[in-house]
Amino acid sequence: MESTPSTNKSYQLNFIGNGSSFFSIIAINWLLTAITLGFYYPWAKEKKLKYLYGSTTLNNDHFQFLGTGKEMFKGYIKALVLMVVLFAIFIGIVETGHPNLATLVLYLSLAAILPFAIHGTYRYRMSKTIWRGIRFGYRGDRNELVRNFFTWVFYTIISFGIYAAWFTVNLRNYIFNNIRLGDIEFKSKAKGDDYFWLNVRGYFFTIFTLGIYMFWWQANLFNFYINNLSLEKGEQTIELRSTATAGGFFKLIIVNLLIIVFTFGFGYAWAVTRTLKFITSNIQLEGDIDLDTVFQTEASYNDATGEDISDYLNSDIVI
Repeated sequence: MESTPSTNKSYQLNFIGNGSSFFSIIAINWLLTAITLGFYYPWAKEKKLKYLYGSTTLNNDHFQFLGTGKEMFKGYIKALVLMVVLFAIFIGIVETGHPNLATLVLYLSLAAILPFAIHGTYRYRMSKTIWRGIRFGYRGDRNELVRNFFTWVFYTIISFGIYAAWFTVNLRNYIFNNIRLGDIEFKSKAKGDDYFWLNVRGYFFTIFTLGIYMFWWQANLFNFYINNLSLEKGEQTIELRSTATAGGFFKLIIVNLLIIVFTFGFGYAWAVTRTLKFITSNIQLEGDIDLDTVFQTEASYNDATGEDISDYLNSDIVI
């Protein structure tokens, strides 16, 4: 009997940037941002993202970030006005002699805008990311995300924080399950209970081993995130698999720490590029989707307000 030929395709994810090139970009960014009292920040972010995206390749084709400093500056101003209003309210309440109430109102207000910032960030960032001319997209519904977000917050509060693991996984699943690359759909099948017990073991063994287990914990988290991701196009799929190990994370983290400490922070660029090389080199893609058949389905979105609010809140996007 003749064997059926394999339909698996070949995929290779790489990061080809280097620390010296990235340092030249962020050094100029730091200087111009300082000279302009922070107003150059959107253009600095544009240059940073264009370099990092453009240095990342899939099958030797570069990703591209199409966002502009002008778009992000408009969002930056809107976000700045919002933050000024919130802190004006905070100061006003403090002046009435109720500092605890002022703090509560401020934190509740920041929490209230967080899901809007997440939604806006993904809608903008994905629409500005392309590969082979094919645009990414985010199809999440803002009202649905906000409703789910505060439901998960409520469950986390009444469970005294235990539900936080499910909160994190539910949020990641919602985001990833609404991301597209043309007509390819992203899928995340992570489970909250797996994530919960992974972290319970991580906390326990890290304390028990005086921090040594931290590197296994980090590898397990990375593997959990990557191994639960896949891409689908009709009946075709691409599965993501992690090859990261505790030893790999040990080398990455310790060397990055030494680079930053002994260069007084100037080695940040090399730490970032080393991290991205490590991440991309430890993600394998296996499946049968023909990337040459992907076609455009997503549209551009130019409002970067959510992206800039996320920056003000210093909240990392889920990806």
